[in-house]
Amino acid sequence: MSSYKDKKVISIGTVNELTGLSLRQIRYYEERELIFPERTKRGTRKYSFADVEVLLQIADKREEGVQTYEIRKDMLRSGDKEKVIERMLRGQINAHFKMK
Repeated sequence: MSSYKDKKVISIGTVNELTGLSLRQIRYYEERELIFPERTKRGTRKYSFADVEVLLQIADKREEGVQTYEIRKDMLRSGDKEKVIERMLRGQINAHFKMK
């Protein structure tokens, strides 16, 4: 059973309010494969509380001048590399097939 933190139920607008990041920044971090929202059948992005935490960490690192490719490299290097890769693949499949 997954934690409530992992359930993708938060809209991009709410993520914007929680993090202070612009919608463009949030989408950019998705493009850079730093965050992996799910998509509804209509294409709406849905985020989890864990995603919000990751976005806040990314924002802190960006403020320190760390480039996105370095952040991604660190994400793959640290912790559970297989979990990051699984999230990347799930996000790509979801985006391609508009699955939930």
